[in-house]
Amino acid sequence: MVKAIIFDLQGTLVENGVYPSPLRQVKNILRIDAPFSDFVMRFEKVLMIEKYPSLKDAFSNVCEEFHMQPKDYLLEKMVGLWNKNKLLSQLYPDTLQILTDLKPDYKLVLVANIDCFSKDVIERFQLAGYFDLVVLSCDTGSLKNDKNFYKNILNKLDLSPEDVLMVGDSLESDLDTAKASGIRGVLVDRHNKREYAPKIVTFDELKQYL
Repeated sequence: MVKAIIFDLQGTLVENGVYPSPLRQVKNILRIDAPFSDFVMRFEKVLMIEKYPSLKDAFSNVCEEFHMQPKDYLLEKMVGLWNKNKLLSQLYPDTLQILTDLKPDYKLVLVANIDCFSKDVIERFQLAGYFDLVVLSCDTGSLKNDKNFYKNILNKLDLSPEDVLMVGDSLESDLDTAKASGIRGVLVDRHNKREYAPKIVTFDELKQYL
C-alpha cells in the first residue's frame, strides 16, 4: 500500500521554459562530444550541489569540468539561457490539481537536482505548501543518484521502500535511482514517445498505481 509519493520537479510538475531543454542547449553551446547521460551526470555534479556567488561563476566551473577555457561570450550565453528558462517555466496544467487531490491521503515529497539560482521557481508557484518534505540537491549537497539520497528520505518519513512511489520524467535520474533503493516508479511521458511500463501521459492516470 502506497503511503508516500515522491515527485520530481522539472519535466514532471514544472515545464521547462525553453526548448530543447536547457541541459541539451548547454551541451550544444559547449560542443561537448559525449553521450547525453554522461554529460548530465558531470554537469549536475558541478552546477547543482554547490552554492556559487553567481551563475557566471557556476558556468565557469562547468567549463573547467569539461577541460574548456571559460570564454565570456559563452558564459553570458549560458547564463542568459538559464535565466530565460527560469523566467518562462510554467506549471503543467494538471500539477496543482493532482497535488491537491493527493495531499489529504499521502505524504508528498518534492525532489530535484537543481541549482541554487533556479530553486526559486518553487516559491514562485507556491509549491512547498503541498509537500511534507522538500529535498533539493543544492541544499543537501547530493544528487538523486547518490546511494543515500532515497535512504535519507525513507528515514525521515519512517517508511519502507515498498510504501513509496516515485513519479518522474527521467528513467536514469528518477526511476532507476529510486529502483536502486527498492522504490518502484512511474514514468511521466507527456509526449507519449517512450516505451516503458508503468508510465502515464497525464496525472489523471496516476491514481491507478496508488
